[in-house]
Amino acid sequence: MATGRSAIVLAAGKGKRMKSDLPKVLHQINGRAMICLVMDTLDSLGFDRIIVVIGHQGEMVQRELADRNVAFVWQREQLGTGHAVMMAKGTLADFDGITLVALGDMPFVSVDSFRSLLETHERAGAAATCLSAILPDPTGYGRIVRVPDGDLLKEIIEHRDATPDVLKIKEINTGAFCFDNRELFAALDEVGTQNTQKEYYLTDTIKIMHDRGLKVAVVTTSDPDEGLGVNSIDQLEELTRKFAGKC
Repeated sequence: MATGRSAIVLAAGKGKRMKSDLPKVLHQINGRAMICLVMDTLDSLGFDRIIVVIGHQGEMVQRELADRNVAFVWQREQLGTGHAVMMAKGTLADFDGITLVALGDMPFVSVDSFRSLLETHERAGAAATCLSAILPDPTGYGRIVRVPDGDLLKEIIEHRDATPDVLKIKEINTGAFCFDNRELFAALDEVGTQNTQKEYYLTDTIKIMHDRGLKVAVVTTSDPDEGLGVNSIDQLEELTRKFAGKC
């Protein structure tokens, strides 16, 4: 049984709002594909294995990353983030360690934030740890619901499924997580599609683990802009300006 640190990068999405047939993660920032920036960050942290989940125009992503030491798995149907991570189950069946999940279209999450996520997870002895951000306008993002009077995480509720009270929360899920690899796939086996999108949400594993009595931690990025997603060409251009000189 292998141990250590693995990473799963989700890169299967089309990105309809990008108004292009190009895979979302291949849109460029300063002449480089977004996923390459994510991979550079992960490479600097020394993972034992990196698995990239591909789907829409996946062959293009494979070619872009051909010179990197990664394994590819396919998500043939777009059934949600939980389903995407499940595609890596076979590849990590012999792995008994920490698995980090990152989004291939979030190139601005820093090395420091990922390192803080990993260190918090290990220090807490958690089954899962989420990287969060606090935004002045959290519209569209999943909300962090903490355990009352504590630093532990109870659940993450997607914007579309949130009540008015939950929508008042300004702390959001960036999409980056650390998991105990065994607990991750055990929880994913219980994830269903009882939500407005009828998809398998990776975030549902948090409540499953909490309800089992497992420790679920959360760490907040010091730069909230790192938690902003790229969902349109306008957002890509805005974030490229904001992070000028860092990519």
